[in-house]
Amino acid sequence: MRLLAIALLVSAAVVAEERPLRFSVSESWVMPMMNIENGQATGGILYDLQTRLAEKVGRRAEQLVMPRLRVQQMLARGEIDVRCYVNPAWLTESHHQYIWSVPFLVQRDWLVGRHAVPLQLEQLHGETIGTVLGFTYPRLEPLFASGQLLRDDARTQALALLKLDAERYRYAISNELSLAWFNRHQPANRQLQPLSQLSADLVACIVRDEPDVPTMQLLRALVRMKEDGEIEEILSRYR
Repeated sequence: MRLLAIALLVSAAVVAEERPLRFSVSESWVMPMMNIENGQATGGILYDLQTRLAEKVGRRAEQLVMPRLRVQQMLARGEIDVRCYVNPAWLTESHHQYIWSVPFLVQRDWLVGRHAVPLQLEQLHGETIGTVLGFTYPRLEPLFASGQLLRDDARTQALALLKLDAERYRYAISNELSLAWFNRHQPANRQLQPLSQLSADLVACIVRDEPDVPTMQLLRALVRMKEDGEIEEILSRYR
């Protein structure tokens, strides 16, 4: 009995010593992806997903809010355990010490306007487009580089849509989820309209592959969350 008690105490001590898992949160994220108050992540799709993912492996999620460029720097130094909502094309480095999870969502980016008039990018000349600082838009980059279109960078996606609503420019780029969230707080006659889909990218998580991270457990947990409908359940809370 004494040996059993000692074993239980040692086991409890090991669990207690396990540090939280460090998830990166870009300060440019807004609802419904992430709610940030006073520099702290407090809710949203990714907050719920990351919290649940950590719970699945018996850890606590430490959600670190930081500028987008600092996220890249900390990934390169291995100071982030998990980064979610990312696509390989969005990364400027390979981050070989991380393993990719299964995709869990499709991000669709749209050209957005105040009126539902379908158009193609080729029709736009000399227009200023509302964009998000630090974001890249592959279909538009050649047009920005040539001067056919001009960027107007906002700090967050929500601010880009607010400037469009205030008629600071005629068009902006928004992902589908952020546009739907913005419109739910608008009267019907003020809702912004998707005009042309620019991209549809699969998003996933990357998990640091080191002994102090339960890498394979996290990857399997995300697969189970997808198969069991937990991710869809999280998404449904914010639609």
